[in-house]
Amino acid sequence: MPGASGPFDEFIWASTKEGLSDMALLRTAFRAALPPTLPIAAGFLFFGGSYGLLMHAKGFAIVYPLAMGYVIFAGSMEFVTVNLLLSAFDPWAAFLLAIMVNARHLFYGLSMLGKFRGLGWRKPYLIFTMIDETFAIDSSVHVPASVDRGWFMVFVSALCRSYWFGGIVLGWLAGGVLPFDTTGIEFVLAALFLSILLGQWDDDRNRRGAGGSRSRSAIADLADSAWPHAPALVGLLVPAACLMLFGPDRFMIPAMALMLAAFLILRSRLEDADGTDGVRNGEGR
Repeated sequence: MPGASGPFDEFIWASTKEGLSDMALLRTAFRAALPPTLPIAAGFLFFGGSYGLLMHAKGFAIVYPLAMGYVIFAGSMEFVTVNLLLSAFDPWAAFLLAIMVNARHLFYGLSMLGKFRGLGWRKPYLIFTMIDETFAIDSSVHVPASVDRGWFMVFVSALCRSYWFGGIVLGWLAGGVLPFDTTGIEFVLAALFLSILLGQWDDDRNRRGAGGSRSRSAIADLADSAWPHAPALVGLLVPAACLMLFGPDRFMIPAMALMLAAFLILRSRLEDADGTDGVRNGEGR
């Protein structure tokens, strides 16, 4: 340090240099995390705005959607919670419903434990804030060697949360300012699931093979053509059957439990089908 006259001055200089180095590390990680999260911002601002608008239409103060967004931070479950708050108090049913709706987190969360190892206090934060979008980025984006991977993942989670909170605030404020009828806004969740279903159905159709063999029966060819759509069909047929059997007030939990059981039973066959499609389309060995 220029003009340093003793050990204390040298300590101050070393601490300042280390602080500047840490700031540069954070800036580099932030700049690397921002671009892959920008496409998520568009979706989160829209659906977060729909959620804020719905909460305003149901008469909730803004603190409620913000608190649920912070504690739950699972878009589909936050929409479902609106009806839970307005219905009869049933914590056991709410607990089971939350487990069923977010059961997928258990499976892909386990695959991220290795990436979170050795990150200290950042590990609990990354586990708490993991959602589909952060998992997709953290598991697929190539992080340059010059970027601290732990801070990269922290900024991915923080940015995604900020987009969601921003959407909630904008939607809630719009609900109190814009003069329009919010009747039917609850359908946004059904529209979200429908768009996911149609996207999955189209993707399964694109991954399907060229067709059946002439030597096979029409029934076998039909079964083979329908098999890639098995997850979507389970998601449609099981809830429909439970709706008829248990009624609109009690069908959700049995439907989620039966779908989870069906996917566990069909898991090996579905994985084999994905592997076969990957080899056929040149996507893997």
